[in-house]
Amino acid sequence: MSADVVLASEGGCHLLSGCGFPAPGPELFVFEPMFSIGPFEVTKPAFLAAISAIAIIGFFWAAFSNAKLVPSRIQSMGEMAYLFVRDQIARPMIGKEGDRFVPYFLSMLVFIWLLNFMAFVPIMQFPVTSRVAFPAMFALVAWVVYMTLTFKRNGFVGGFRNLAVPSGLPGWVYVLLTPIELISNVIFRPFTLTIRLFANMFAGHMLIAVFSIGAWYLVSPSIIGMASATASFTMAIVMTAFELLIQALQAYIFTMLVASYIGQALEEAH
Repeated sequence: MSADVVLASEGGCHLLSGCGFPAPGPELFVFEPMFSIGPFEVTKPAFLAAISAIAIIGFFWAAFSNAKLVPSRIQSMGEMAYLFVRDQIARPMIGKEGDRFVPYFLSMLVFIWLLNFMAFVPIMQFPVTSRVAFPAMFALVAWVVYMTLTFKRNGFVGGFRNLAVPSGLPGWVYVLLTPIELISNVIFRPFTLTIRLFANMFAGHMLIAVFSIGAWYLVSPSIIGMASATASFTMAIVMTAFELLIQALQAYIFTMLVASYIGQALEEAH
């Protein structure tokens, strides 16, 4: 961490104090191990991911372990989440067959959203998916499911055609299109899933940090200084509200894209 950032955290770095603007950098996303479990060191992102997983398991256990005909408030919330995923993601992307994937989609949607939302939980204040390993793991699981269903449903030849040979095109087009389709479906899909989620959470966290630090840095006994600090603080609030929307939207988009890939995997090759 740079000296300017340390000085800013101690309250000594302002516009007129002689130090430069302590711009946030990669140090926001690097953490020392909190504790060790045997040979494994647990960092803050891993700890937050574990807390999120426990919270989700606890919520759905409380909602459905003793389900009643007249639902409790927590059961109603769980049912609303289930129906939303079934009716807005699984069935539109896959059809009636998508019902059997609703538990997977629901778990993924809620888990990603909660990992994102950790950025606004007091003390926690870090979006776990801004560490690329977490989006990569979600994408890897989705890729394994996608490839498994593709070849299980269509066989080896049919699965290859499903991945790389769109139907209804002139024969000469396939010479160019087949390798492009194969690379796109097998390699680029998990990569783009990972980058989309990671980049949005990384950028959002960085922007909020920039405006928050800027608000403190610009405070000075002058009209321009106070006006600039107020503007930066206002932008920090605006970006926080915007980031709340983006967090939910990115969880939804990630889940919807995975559902669309599974829908494609279940289509018969032509």
